Amino acid sequence: MTTSTRMQSNRLLLRPFIESDIESVFKGLSHPDIIKHYGVSFDSLEATKEQMNWFADLEKEGTGMWFAVCSFDNKTFYGAGGLNDLSKEHKKAEIGFWLLTDFWGKGIMTDAMPLICNYGFNKLGLHRIEGFVESDNTNCKNAMAKLDFQHEGTMKDCEIKNGEFISLDIYSKIKTE
Repeated sequence: MTTSTRMQSNRLLLRPFIESDIESVFKGLSHPDIIKHYGVSFDSLEATKEQMNWFADLEKEGTGMWFAVCSFDNKTFYGAGGLNDLSKEHKKAEIGFWLLTDFWGKGIMTDAMPLICNYGFNKLGLHRIEGFVESDNTNCKNAMAKLDFQHEGTMKDCEIKNGEFISLDIYSKIKTE
């Protein structure tokens, strides 16, 4: 873990994942309210190792960076957020985020997302950060607008989830000079 991959605000610490985070990641990615709009879920601690490896591989392979989002003193794990599917050629990446339900509606995402965007623009050299939000995920869509992401359109019935077609709203934030 390098110190350059740690970021903080006046109340949050964003840091690389450590092995002991697996229980918190499992708690989040097995919770029905969290995974309702999230792309992956796990039914065991053992299966969650796949996600922990994915987090580690992003940085190793240069395809992004995800962070454990914690209290400033690093005593409370709130959730996770970061950038993935990084394209060096096109200078863009996809942003993602989830929080444990106890921390919903407390402004954590609003505090953490600008840190992640700044990391993408300033450390990874990105020009564009994009987000794909399920069309019925109103809370996330409201948060994207609040964070100055521009709604670019909707891909209708573009994926199948739980046997049903879902539509995705596309959001973007462009680096401003």
